[in-house]
Amino acid sequence: MQRLALFDLDDTLIDRRHALEATLTRFASRHGLTPDERDALLVRLDDRACVADFSAIRERHGLSASAQALWREYLADMAASSVCPADVLDGLDDLTRHGWRIGIATNGSADIQRAKLEATGIAHRVHAVCVSADLGLRKPDPRLFATAVELCGAAPHDGGWMVGDDPVKDIAGGRSAGLATLWIGAPDRWPGDLAAPDRTAPTALSAIRLLLEHTA
Repeated sequence: MQRLALFDLDDTLIDRRHALEATLTRFASRHGLTPDERDALLVRLDDRACVADFSAIRERHGLSASAQALWREYLADMAASSVCPADVLDGLDDLTRHGWRIGIATNGSADIQRAKLEATGIAHRVHAVCVSADLGLRKPDPRLFATAVELCGAAPHDGGWMVGDDPVKDIAGGRSAGLATLWIGAPDRWPGDLAAPDRTAPTALSAIRLLLEHTA
């Protein structure tokens, strides 16, 4: 198997929920929204966000800024609030030093995902970034993973690993593309109706260490 690892971004390498909560707290304060209104935004944007959401939010709360301006504000705050732990960044560097090709395979809007990758320093530690909005495909579609493999300069049929926190989007999707799978989560929380991942790790750092052991 070739030394290739595709990583999910949100809730694998970064804590999206934490960044979202911090961003919407700032948003509510800036625009005079109540705590309940802030919580409603958290529910609305919990899975994903786009400009159209902010058009509806602008209308709902009577905000004077344009939807595009609100989106740019959200994007900047999400990027500023996103953090990848230093030891995880070091782990990505270790993988590269050991001859691994590293890619990001993520769902989401291209502008916000790439802004988070730049702000956290991940962008400069991977060989390729594959964002669903750029392709018009979303995980678990196997074509997204195949594209990510090719963008990494790797061979599509020589295997590799998909590392992520979502049992369906990351693990089932990665398996359907012919990749070995490494799930970030607790073993007792794995859905019983899905085929188990090849390996399990509690954190991104421990997942990277497993991959490095696989190299040895």
